[in-house]
Amino acid sequence: MKIYILDAFHEAGITLARQHAQVVCWPDPATKNWPEDADGVMTRMTPITAEQLARAQHVKVICKQGVGYDTIDLAAAQRYGIPISRTPGVNSEAVAEMAFALALSVTRRVTRFDRMLRAGDEIVRPKNLAIQMQGKTVGIVGMGNIGTRVARKWLGAFGAKLLAYDPHAPADAWTDLPHTRVHSLAEMLPQVDLLTLHLPLTPESRYMVGVRELALMKPDAVLVNVSRGGLVDEQALYESLKAGHLFGAGLDVFEVEPPPAEHPLLSLPNFVGTPHAAGGTFETQERSSLQVAQQVIDAINGLPVAHRVV
Repeated sequence: MKIYILDAFHEAGITLARQHAQVVCWPDPATKNWPEDADGVMTRMTPITAEQLARAQHVKVICKQGVGYDTIDLAAAQRYGIPISRTPGVNSEAVAEMAFALALSVTRRVTRFDRMLRAGDEIVRPKNLAIQMQGKTVGIVGMGNIGTRVARKWLGAFGAKLLAYDPHAPADAWTDLPHTRVHSLAEMLPQVDLLTLHLPLTPESRYMVGVRELALMKPDAVLVNVSRGGLVDEQALYESLKAGHLFGAGLDVFEVEPPPAEHPLLSLPNFVGTPHAAGGTFETQERSSLQVAQQVIDAINGLPVAHRVV
């Protein structure tokens, strides 16, 4: 049996895979031959296309590290009968912490001050005042594993007022969490001091925050996205931040990853960006790497595919 590992994984998962199969591992250029040669595939961010899936005659499973799967052509996988699985919940705490960190970096100008110090800029304090978050209103879009963790952090640490928007959740969800549920994004946006996004990228959610939505937000509000690039219209966000409409924004995800150095958002002092690194902790990467490897090993040995998407 052959397992192809298409991206950089924690060594724990690679070692486990090698104990059960022949492994072809990134950065070996031979990984490009996975459609013809693989029995199982471990992937993180490498796109899986319909053309590749059409050639994948022997692949018994493709396991995607993490919860999102928008880099894989699911319709083609279903058409060719190739199971796709993922590892939901493994990185929830790490991603929630990054959402929290990005928000505070923007509101307290942590990254901005660091840049100024390194550049030797004069810091005129009255012109660089921050925002306190104690008791502020936090709007959370998507109240799954990650969104609810983020909600609890803002409530516990800052006594925030929570607004929750998740049209797919049952009416009695989150009864243990003090919150106000809203029924549309438009209802939420004018009220929030912080908008934080925690939902998958789908045709329904693509560009859910664009020109119209940004205009509805307070001029001193903050936007954070640690979910998927494509939820936010990046050009619209750039124009809004440049015009001073929002206090700032923090993104861990972009439509093109990594974003080019000349990306307009990276030129703004009130923007903080990280390279899709929210799940990148020692603890999470070891656990998720092992889980991906084990799910692939089980599937190529005839066991049911765990956490199957299609």
